[in-house]
Amino acid sequence: MALKFNRHINRLIQLIFLSFLFATIAGCAGSLKGLKFFGANKEPKTEVVYQYHKTPEVKKVHNEGSLWQDDSSFGALFISQKARKAGDIVTVNIVEASSASNKAGTQTDRESSLSGGIDTIFGFENEFNQDDRYKNIRKYFNPFSAAGAATIRGSMGSEFDGSGTTTRSGNLSAYITARVTDVMPGGNLQITGTREVEINNEKLIITLTGVIRPRDISPDNVILSTYISDAKITYSGSGVINDRQRPGWLANLINAVWPF
Repeated sequence: MALKFNRHINRLIQLIFLSFLFATIAGCAGSLKGLKFFGANKEPKTEVVYQYHKTPEVKKVHNEGSLWQDDSSFGALFISQKARKAGDIVTVNIVEASSASNKAGTQTDRESSLSGGIDTIFGFENEFNQDDRYKNIRKYFNPFSAAGAATIRGSMGSEFDGSGTTTRSGNLSAYITARVTDVMPGGNLQITGTREVEINNEKLIITLTGVIRPRDISPDNVILSTYISDAKITYSGSGVINDRQRPGWLANLINAVWPF
């Protein structure tokens, strides 16, 4: 009886060991599917490219204080009345005076002369001067001189005298109120102004553009035109008087094709 019991125990232990072994192999088999041998199905390396994005510039916003605001009715009593931001106006005192003159003169003189002749050429000069066969030729041309003097003479002279003078002057005096259109990064102000006056159907137009510095503006908000950078000042007009100051279209056409 004891021997049979031991055999049953041994078989039971063997069955338990085999069951545990099969369970272990089955569990490992599932994990071996994801294993890859060295060098087999090797994937190429991908290089990571970093892109740098420029941070957008954030416009500075001026935060008004709770106790003080520039645009309040009381703030206008203490802040400067000079133009300092877009939309403000500034008065420009146009004082332009220019003059230029130029004078040039040129004078040149040249004179040259040439003379020549043939005294003798193997005795042919005697035959040429005495033979009647050459009588008609001797009337117009005789290269042989009888007294040794040259029979061919020539002279040339040239003279040039030129001078020129130019003079120009201009004056412009006016007042015009311009508007600040932009505040540049350095703090300078870009201004633009136009003034149009019409009297008896005669129109006068003044336009001005340029860049100014706030420090050049006087306390009463006036700036001289001489302080304007990149200034473009135009003073023009239209009307009957302006039309009479120009030649007619036919005169312009003739002057365009006239060669002299």
